[in-house]
Amino acid sequence: MHIPDGYLSPATCAVGFAVAVPMWAVASRRVKKTVKTRQVPMLALLSAMCFLIMMFNVPIPDGTTAHAVGGALVAVLLGPWAGLIAVSVALAFQALLFGDGGVLAYGVNVFNMGIVLPFVAYGVYKLLAGRSTLTAPRRALAAAVGGYIGINTAALCCGIELGIQPTLFHNAAGQPLYSPYHLSQSVPAMLLAHLAVAGVVEAVLTGGVVAYLQRANVPVLRINHPGVPVDDPDKVRAPLRLRPLHVALGAVALMVVLTPIGLLAPGGAFGEDDPSDLDLHKYHLSAIPTGLEKWNGLWHNAILGGYDFSNDAHPTLGYLLSAVVGIAVIGVAVFLVAFLARRISLARRGGLAVAGAGAGGTRANGDGGASAARASGSGSGESTLNRTADG
Repeated sequence: MHIPDGYLSPATCAVGFAVAVPMWAVASRRVKKTVKTRQVPMLALLSAMCFLIMMFNVPIPDGTTAHAVGGALVAVLLGPWAGLIAVSVALAFQALLFGDGGVLAYGVNVFNMGIVLPFVAYGVYKLLAGRSTLTAPRRALAAAVGGYIGINTAALCCGIELGIQPTLFHNAAGQPLYSPYHLSQSVPAMLLAHLAVAGVVEAVLTGGVVAYLQRANVPVLRINHPGVPVDDPDKVRAPLRLRPLHVALGAVALMVVLTPIGLLAPGGAFGEDDPSDLDLHKYHLSAIPTGLEKWNGLWHNAILGGYDFSNDAHPTLGYLLSAVVGIAVIGVAVFLVAFLARRISLARRGGLAVAGAGAGGTRANGDGGASAARASGSGSGESTLNRTADG
């Protein structure tokens, strides 16, 4: 689902950024209401986990691969706005450091995986969970179904974005300038991969983690569900065997070890082919689309391009190194984003407090002046009356 540069027109990419930028602005404010300072490490680790999950390629029956995202899980645990931030940070460094997904197409990729997926998943989850208790099996099932529908909705959007390119952007001869896939090809291919495989992985991941936390760590679920009752209140009050941060660290460490499994999946994902690997005859092309060829190599600075550093001489080592580097960079980035957002918020509050204090001082001085005038007037009046009486 990581659309590379060149498959979408610059105009389509601009629309993606036009949607993503205001959403980021709102997310920076909304997340502070749910994610407190002590929970920022958890958000950082969940973002790193999204990065690792997207490195796991799963084989699809048609010979391609697909992957889960993890955005639904972040949405359930910390809210959809946190899901947007976590996935956006992971996608940014996948594009910049590893060449996975385009830089121009970054806004569209964020729209699909960072906006559509977590918000749809969370909406379905809330609808199906209803007023059930926090530890009810229905809530874990709702999380799984939400994850499944969320990632498939995102895949549908991706298929549509790729499929409309030949219709909207073509040369005088009718040849596509960017993506060569028509809607009749892109939508079925994307939905097959995610309905059959990637959606199941997203559902199992989301529902499985929620079910585990219902038994082992209910306070983590409490973060985004402060008013939801539980079947057994003692589960919330009981001391934790493992802190939420320790659980997240363990999960990330396990995924790092398992990361090379992603190398076992043959083939690549639909829509992510290098232009030189396109089957021109299959798509009735006489040459590589000019826009695709022009923009596909826009970003040449990926440090670990293709999650490797040795031209596939040591793929497992390269994959492991990529996982470790990705976790470190993404974790630091989330900390910085949270730190800057909090500093900006404190600065604004400080400005408002100073303005309020100034206004209060002005009002106090005005009241004091008026009181003094009234006192002075009262005093003058009393003196006049006294003089009159004495006279």
